[in-house]
Amino acid sequence: MAGHVTERHITRAGQGGDRDVFEYALLRVVPRVERGECINAGVVVYSRARAYVGARTHLDEARLLALDPRADLTGIRAALDAVEKVCAGGDGAGQAAGDDAGRRFRWLIAPRSTVVQPGPVHTGLTTDPAAETERLLDLLVR
Repeated sequence: MAGHVTERHITRAGQGGDRDVFEYALLRVVPRVERGECINAGVVVYSRARAYVGARTHLDEARLLALDPRADLTGIRAALDAVEKVCAGGDGAGQAAGDDAGRRFRWLIAPRSTVVQPGPVHTGLTTDPAAETERLLDLLVR
């Protein structure tokens, strides 16, 4: 990699100030799995230190219908809403209601070949995982 230098910073316990490590994955809508085309439709964020798991979604129907004019918008919206409910916990989370935040996150980001699929997991540092969820939605989805 001549001419290209990449710096990596490793943060050890106590060095991140009040920032905590978080993990996130994009939620992608793949209307026709055989074609592999997708649009980003949400983000799932997990912070172990804050026992936080949250998801925010936004479905751009025009972009989706450009990929597949026959896409099942109702079904896709239901799948995205279900992800948000699982993250929120409580009665809306169904069988996942009793699981801790980490277990719910790992279940949501497990690979699957359905119309709504999680992307790879990435990490970062944040002081506010809920605000980070909104920031990532604006940056990567909207």
